[in-house]
Amino acid sequence: MTNGGETPALESDEVLLNDVLALRRAVVEAAAPMLTELLRSTVPGPCLENLAHYLAIRRQDLRPLQRRLMQRGLSSLGHMESRVLPTLDAVIAALAAMAGRPSPRPAPTEDAFFAGEAELAAAADALFGAPPAHRRTRIMITLPSQAASDPDFVVSLAQRGMDVARINCAHDGAAAWRAMSDHVRRSGDLVGRRLTVLMDIAGPKIRTEDVLVPSDGRKLAPGDAFRLIAQGPPRSTGDVPFCAVVSLPEIVNRLSPGDRVRYNDGKLEGVVESVADGEALVRVRYAKSGGVKLKPEKGLNLPDTDLGLSPITTKDEGDLVTVVGCADMIGYSFVSRPDDIDLLEAALSRHEAGDRKLGFVAKIERPEAVANLPGLIARARGRRPFGVMIARGDLAAEIGFARVAEMQEEMLWICEAASVPAIWATQVLEDLVRTGIPSRGEMTDAAMAARAECVMLNKGPAVGIAVETLDRLLARMDAHLFKKTPTLRALKSW
Repeated sequence: MTNGGETPALESDEVLLNDVLALRRAVVEAAAPMLTELLRSTVPGPCLENLAHYLAIRRQDLRPLQRRLMQRGLSSLGHMESRVLPTLDAVIAALAAMAGRPSPRPAPTEDAFFAGEAELAAAADALFGAPPAHRRTRIMITLPSQAASDPDFVVSLAQRGMDVARINCAHDGAAAWRAMSDHVRRSGDLVGRRLTVLMDIAGPKIRTEDVLVPSDGRKLAPGDAFRLIAQGPPRSTGDVPFCAVVSLPEIVNRLSPGDRVRYNDGKLEGVVESVADGEALVRVRYAKSGGVKLKPEKGLNLPDTDLGLSPITTKDEGDLVTVVGCADMIGYSFVSRPDDIDLLEAALSRHEAGDRKLGFVAKIERPEAVANLPGLIARARGRRPFGVMIARGDLAAEIGFARVAEMQEEMLWICEAASVPAIWATQVLEDLVRTGIPSRGEMTDAAMAARAECVMLNKGPAVGIAVETLDRLLARMDAHLFKKTPTLRALKSW
């Protein structure tokens, strides 16, 4: 409002048109070197061009321009991930018409405007298989060991809504994996639709092995210290009674004073105080209320430490013999740099036969992978069906819980801009899976997961109920939301 109580006059359409034209020119100019860098790894294509344009435009603060466009009832540019230049061109054409002059940019056709959506849908079909008719988002289930010996259990999951079965190669063995895969194929035949199999190779997961704790069962709490040791039996001293052997011995000597150590999905965080002779002393800074038990086979995350590890281990190389014969796609843990994709391609080339190529899912678990996501996408593009898993468990332990929500949103946007299918993973409906009763917050989280092309549920006693619940929820959300865009079906509650 002005001082006189009057609404200020709308700026001229010509001024706003010129500002949007200037923005388009700036985006194309800024995107050119980014696209050149991305193309070092692959061949040209509209999805990579759009990714470069999206990266360029998101380096600017568009909020003032958005409000100016919204005032005219035009696109606020808030839903342009899959169509950066077409969105700008549509706005330019509309503003030119409002200004009463010919448009300097032709308005995009319907096919051109929605081409990114079509390419993303085709990429998701190629990776996961076609979705069911009543929802766009697939449901992936992590199979428990029971699935190897109980084919009826797998049939039940398929009947309730499972589209993709995940086999974690960190557990069980080749015979069990083959049995699980066979049961998934037969279940697909029984329910009359193709079910696909993702097999996760374990990668260099850092875990506790043997542990030593006080005989009184005391837990670790803030202010306590514990030792991480490279090898030998765990040992304690009077002032430090907690000790754990690390699954990858070389990691201990890569730690430095000040490095953070997160244990068991971030239930505890400590800081390295000293490192010597294959031992690291860690002081607990944070721990969940009531303390944390030091146990074997629990994950360790080292967000400040240069691990220097190959994402493919000797075990993974051996497991690939089974994976290429059983899976439709391979989950790649701890991928961080574009060169890591070349390592996987080389390993697969030693085992794949014929024209059949496995799909490939890059699991984004470390800060380096987040930072390098555009480069990872470019390197993987065109070689085989490709997708990204937003692995929120390890990612939260690496970057901190406070940033996970922000990062998962940004990764969804980058994937959409590049027409790459995304998997929303870790702790989806976890209370429901474990107890049969969901929390209110996790139902909201699961509803927001409908923006991904696939949602992963973990194993648990009530996973069948969780599949049914998620199937219904995703179908309802499909009527309300596509990615970031609300879809305004008629409301019937009022």
